[in-house]
Parts: sequence; structure tokens; C-alpha cells
Amino acid sequence: MSVLDTVMAQLGDRDGKVSPEISVRRVPFDQPWEWLAAGWRDLWTYPVISLSYGFFFSAAAILMGVGVTQAGAQSIILALFGGFLLIGPLVAVGLYEVSQAIEAGEPISLATAISRSFKPKGQLGFMGIVLFLIFMVWMQVAFLLFMLFTGGTAFPPQNEFVHMLLFTENGLGLLFAGTIAGAILAFFTFSVSAVSVPLLMVKDVDVATAISTSFHTVRRNPRPMILWAALIAAFVIVGVVTLSVGLVFVFPLIGHATWHAFRDLVDLSPSDTEV
Repeated sequence: MSVLDTVMAQLGDRDGKVSPEISVRRVPFDQPWEWLAAGWRDLWTYPVISLSYGFFFSAAAILMGVGVTQAGAQSIILALFGGFLLIGPLVAVGLYEVSQAIEAGEPISLATAISRSFKPKGQLGFMGIVLFLIFMVWMQVAFLLFMLFTGGTAFPPQNEFVHMLLFTENGLGLLFAGTIAGAILAFFTFSVSAVSVPLLMVKDVDVATAISTSFHTVRRNPRPMILWAALIAAFVIVGVVTLSVGLVFVFPLIGHATWHAFRDLVDLSPSDTEV
């Protein structure tokens, strides 16, 4: 049976049960605010670790923006930023480790969190490949839409691109189509990764089971998960419009909150042990 067949078969279960040892709980609509509050507490429990992750993520985003600008391809910077954020759940593994340590009452250091990020457990590496492939699809769609609406011309300078995007028929079509395509791909990625990465950290399951659990979580809790996705998008926008400086705080906040979302949403068997 293929990975897709496995995911679809497990999605067919509507009572919250994904496997004998994994089930999905229902949560109240406003529960995402509780996840953010818990994430904020975790951030300031180990501020050096959390803000270090935020700093490095923000620095990577800034360097990416500078590199694109130097290459004269400013027109794709928004698509590139969006794609870069798609792999955020995997980059945040160290933050999940911190929240897990706080939950268990165990100490953790920056070196330990970083080392665990670069030594993924179980099938986290395969999950990274899945997210990277989605990132590649994202960029291919962005390039395809650009060519369809501009006739395959070279990327215009940034000031001309903004004028073209907002004040020409082709530009408005590109903006509309890009927004719709981006929203669909972003929500698909959110559904794939909402709880799958933390699950792979703590339980020895395959990627198909982790992804199906994540999809099941979104389908079983549509309203709170849509609110959660909207909150993430809003915080990320704040981080980006502050020239990525805001990401220093936004990234670790969302990372820690994601761990608490996972703990609230996914019920593991009592015999569950960390990979």
C-alpha cells in the first residue's frame, strides 16, 4: 500500500482513532489562544535558547532576502519567503524539545536543543523531505504563475513589479491567482505538519501515520485549527513586515505553542515512550 493509500485509509476513521495507540481529541474553538499563552511562558522559561532560535531563523530570512535582491530577483521574494516558512515546523524541532523538557521538569541547554535538531529521531528526516518537496512545488507554482501572467519576460525591478502587480490587468490577475494558489498550498502544508513533526519526535511511527494524524486533527477540529492557522499567518506577517526582526520573537512563540497544540490535540497510549 502506498503512503497516499495509507493516509487516506486512516483518514476514513471519523471517531478520532488514527491507530490503536493514537487518537485525536476535540478542542474548544478558542483553544489556540491557550497554546499561545503556554508558548509565551515557555519562551521566557528558557529565553536564551528560544530567542537564539528566533535570531537564527530571522537572520536566515534576512540573508535570503539580501541574496535575492543582489541577484536582481526581488519579484519572487514574497513567494520565496512563503516557501521558506513552510519548512518552519521542521526547523522548530529544538523548540519542541525545550517545551517537552519544561513539561517533564527536566533541564535543557542550547547545545542539547541544537544537537537534537541536527540529529532527527525516527522518520523526522523523511518528514523533512516531504516538506522540502512541498517547498519545491510552491516555488514551481510561483514561477509558472509569473510566466503565465507576464508572458515569460524577465523579472522586473522591485519598484516596477509593485506597479505592475497593483495597477495592471495582468498584475492583478497574478496577485489574485497567486493568493488563491498560495492559500491552498499553505493550508495543505499546515494540514500535513500541524502535529506530525512533534508526533514523530515522541513516538516511533512512520511518516504516513504522522501525516494522517495531522490531517485527521484538522478535519476533526476545523474551527479551532482554522483559527490557529490564521493566528500563525498573522504573527508571521508581523514578523515579515518588521523586516524579519519580529521573527526573533514570533518564530519561537509559534514553535513552543505548536508543541502545546500537539499535546492538547493528540492522545497517545499510556505506554508511549520517546523514540
